[in-house]
Amino acid sequence: MKILAVIPARYQSQRFPGKPLALVGDRPMIEWVYQAAKNAQVFDEVIVATDSPQIATCVRNFGGKVEMTREDHLTGTDRVAEVATRYPKMQVVANVQGDQPFVTTEALQQLVSPYLQGEAPEMTTLGCPLNCEEDRLNPHTVKVICSVQGHALYFSRAAIPYFRNRGEVPVYHHLGLYAFRRDFLAAYAQLTPTPLEQCEGLEQLRVLEHGYTIRVAFTQTSTLEINTPEDLERAQLFVSERIA
Repeated sequence: MKILAVIPARYQSQRFPGKPLALVGDRPMIEWVYQAAKNAQVFDEVIVATDSPQIATCVRNFGGKVEMTREDHLTGTDRVAEVATRYPKMQVVANVQGDQPFVTTEALQQLVSPYLQGEAPEMTTLGCPLNCEEDRLNPHTVKVICSVQGHALYFSRAAIPYFRNRGEVPVYHHLGLYAFRRDFLAAYAQLTPTPLEQCEGLEQLRVLEHGYTIRVAFTQTSTLEINTPEDLERAQLFVSERIA
């Protein structure tokens, strides 16, 4: 089983331009993510995919591998799919988000664990325990509910499900990491956007709306995702506390 990890990284983020190059501690964020993917030891290749010469230069300077992509991709997954076409021997392709500098080895290993165990799901993603008190009503925390077989039924920014009757239900905090069977990634790149995807602003709903399945693997903890300069401040604090 040959697995490719692609880290999509664009310079022109709406909320945080230049985000992949922002320093977290003494290293650019993209270097943290790249090294985390290498340390997981489940990927045969780790590639940064970007349309930015500045990001490409940064990656080469710290010794990483980088591929240039088109500028007109609407999503990170589209960028990943372009790079995957250049690696036909890879059977599985992981989309490792470039804004999660503290992604853990456990999370990356769990993401691809179904493939390593001989299964062949079209796509996998990650869930972790949901802090209902803090995050159930938070639209920035994406929730996923699952079938008894461990497949995603729905992703939402809203509080799901509605608890008419209290009890234990399979609702989890969704972590935005994905892995794809290579042939399905090529098919995914051709799917048209869908109403629920556009309503919620969640790209993965496109897969469900077109009738495909997403296997949800599980890890124990979430990691800080950096979307804004305020998130970067929290990341700096996390690094300083870890070093102290």
